[in-house]
Amino acid sequence: MRAITQKSFGDPHVLDVTDLPRPEPLPSEVLVRVHAAGVNPIDAAVRSGAFPLIGQPPFVLGWDISGVVEEVVPGVNRFRPGDEVFGMPFFPRAGSGYAEYVAVPSRQLARKPAALDHLQAAALPLAGLTAWQSLVDTARIEPGRRVLIHGGGGGVGHLAVQIAKAHGAHVITTARADKHDFVRGLGADEAVDYRSTDFSEAVRDVDVVLDTVGGDYGRRSIPVLRPGGQLVTAVDRTDTALRAAVESAGRRFAGITVEPDHVGLEALADLAAAARLTPHVGHALPLADAAEAHVLVESGRTRGKIVLTL
Repeated sequence: MRAITQKSFGDPHVLDVTDLPRPEPLPSEVLVRVHAAGVNPIDAAVRSGAFPLIGQPPFVLGWDISGVVEEVVPGVNRFRPGDEVFGMPFFPRAGSGYAEYVAVPSRQLARKPAALDHLQAAALPLAGLTAWQSLVDTARIEPGRRVLIHGGGGGVGHLAVQIAKAHGAHVITTARADKHDFVRGLGADEAVDYRSTDFSEAVRDVDVVLDTVGGDYGRRSIPVLRPGGQLVTAVDRTDTALRAAVESAGRRFAGITVEPDHVGLEALADLAAAARLTPHVGHALPLADAAEAHVLVESGRTRGKIVLTL
């Protein structure tokens, strides 16, 4: 099978198309023929060596996949050959999603909703589960809550806006001015241009802040929150100084690391089937152009997600 591998850490050009043996599924796994693979910022961080999450090269990057079940190991009863599925295998261990075939535990997959094509479905797992686990599982948002989402035009952010809106929240987001029409189209009630406006002065009385940006955004978000409000960060989850600052101000802190979860995937699929959640694919490139996809994801200027097609 074709796969994208790298022999060393480095810039995007260390990514090469390679022929590898097709994986053999183990008990509890299915073999998926991948039709599309999502590209995330963490992929680039792992590739460069900035975040050596899966050890030393050589390895195959990628966690977001959408495709068709090719083979089912006896004893797995959730899927049959021919089923269309999507998921985020093995995170934070190597998922090897940039490949024509992936062997995946069946409970790390869900059925692809008919409302989404494979490109859209491949854009959903990691970013969608990050948003779902932050807003629904952790913050437990409810109708009428005021939610501030940092980076509403990005991969996690654009899905978080839709998830929060689907749960009846009043959604505020920070985004570049040229993305305001985009985020409002997703359901955002207010958009703040972070380049011209200090959100910490423009926004108040928020119940939940979801930080997908990092840097000083978490600390600057403290006065935005109501007493007892919650800062959820998908970036600075281990920042003990930030946690202390949030809690000393009478607010709550939660750091999250996304986890494979077929229940969450099924909830996202239900929203998509109800036309309440649509992943935006900003760029779709062939598998062989994985290096270009990494250049794009590292630019930080894309809308929505980047996807590789197979």
